[in-house]
Amino acid sequence: MKRIGRIFLVLLVVLSLVACGGKEEKKVVYVGTNAEFPPFEYLEEGEIVGFDMDLINEISKDQGLEIQIQDMSFDGLLPALQTKKIDIVIAGMTATDERKKSVNFSESYYTASQVIIVKDSDTEISGFDSLKGKKVGVMLGFTGDVVVSEMEGVESKKYNAAYAAIMDLKNDKVDAVVLDSEPATNFVSGNAGIKVVEGEAEKEEYAIAVRKEDGELLDKLNSGLKNLKSSGKYEELIKKHF
Repeated sequence: MKRIGRIFLVLLVVLSLVACGGKEEKKVVYVGTNAEFPPFEYLEEGEIVGFDMDLINEISKDQGLEIQIQDMSFDGLLPALQTKKIDIVIAGMTATDERKKSVNFSESYYTASQVIIVKDSDTEISGFDSLKGKKVGVMLGFTGDVVVSEMEGVESKKYNAAYAAIMDLKNDKVDAVVLDSEPATNFVSGNAGIKVVEGEAEKEEYAIAVRKEDGELLDKLNSGLKNLKSSGKYEELIKKHF
């Protein structure tokens, strides 16, 4: 009787494997972003789209990963990564030495720079050196926030959304906005009465963040990124979004 029970149990296991195609179910990889940073990530008809989203989707296809995107505040991304609420961060994030102390970054996937946005009528601000004595809008936790906060004699006003900073600039609530170059160009093209100051800009490298212990996942991201570049798919995405 016991032997028959064991045989029946084995048959059940075999049948369940057949029903599932004998394949192990993929583990979902959770990707955190901040959809306030066009053209890298932004909301369009309720969907998170942009260059970063296309990039991580193509990498996931190349590497056989099943991903799920989660939108959250930029300054909450790394804490969410470290507490395992998400597994990957891709959000136009600069791979700074300070951030590298707590997380690992992929190879760089984009080189950007910090620029200054002012009103068309502004003739005083010509570069970062002329921000002294001014009130400057920055994105909380972004490189511009760090750069402006370290400048003497400059008052910074921090925002969770770049669009709010642009509106305050247009309404004379701040004198300038410091933002990454591509989003800045995007906002200027869509808003009359503002311009990007042609001055020296600070360069930075965007990369994808993972936890220190997730070396296998990091290897997959780097391998996928390398494959996209060699296949020409990466260049297609660049042309599509920029």
